[in-house]
Amino acid sequence: MIKNQRYFAGTHTAIVTPFKDGKIDEAALERLIKAQIRGGVDGIVPVGTTGESPTLDFEEHIRVVKLAVQFAAGKVKVIAGTGANSTSEAIYLTKAAEEAGADGSLQVAPYYNRPTQEGLFQHFHAVARATKLPLVLYSIPGRCGVEIAVDTVARLAREDANIVAIKEAGGNADRVSQLRAACGPRFTILSGDDALTLPFMAVGADGVISVASNVIPRDVSRMVAAFAAGKPADALKLHARCYPLFKDLFIETNPVPVKTALALMGMMEDELRLPLVPLSPANHEKLVKTLQACGVIR
Repeated sequence: MIKNQRYFAGTHTAIVTPFKDGKIDEAALERLIKAQIRGGVDGIVPVGTTGESPTLDFEEHIRVVKLAVQFAAGKVKVIAGTGANSTSEAIYLTKAAEEAGADGSLQVAPYYNRPTQEGLFQHFHAVARATKLPLVLYSIPGRCGVEIAVDTVARLAREDANIVAIKEAGGNADRVSQLRAACGPRFTILSGDDALTLPFMAVGADGVISVASNVIPRDVSRMVAAFAAGKPADALKLHARCYPLFKDLFIETNPVPVKTALALMGMMEDELRLPLVPLSPANHEKLVKTLQACGVIR
């Protein structure tokens, strides 16, 4: 684990939401979270994209956050995914997460309605004013159709003391340098792409919100901690070993491959909610070979 002055530095797992017979599999969620704690992660992020938040109703969404807080038991941070493309919905879910005992909130850029930068500012500003939780912005233009501009992030960090971090998932290391320069040394920048965590840290990022750490929490945690401790060669060895898995966990739409991997590991059922469907046979075979090559399964 990483300990420093920045909020939420280190490795945080974008935890999947396990299902069984169409319902949340609470026993499997507990197993998954306990495995994360044993693996040395700094935190978990329930009900984000990887947690299939679009297909959970409000009651289920809040239930997963409550369970995550309960199962984490203060041993790792819980950053609840409570963003939305409706500001009132984001505020409602964020307040519910605060009441449930979450340590922070992940706020995705509003999707589909494609607000202007002023609209993005006003959206996040309203959420920040409605809660005492520290907020992590989430810029992922490939899914949302809009990027949170560097100037907007800097403005939010200046105006709202509880906007403390960003999950950067635009695939551009240059933006990390821009964000670090614009937002100062205490603002936390987290990679939103496992394969880019090390490159992003090399130019100023502080860690990752990881999909791969669902499967290999110890390796991802060690890689991030090694780089933060000034051991880039050790971090690079771990990156090289894990890189095939980093890539193949996105062989189809996330979280389809990672849920398949966890099912192959015996951690949960391989169950999704429509419109997501199971991994294709060819990609299933490829993922199995990668998991075997990385020593995750036999």
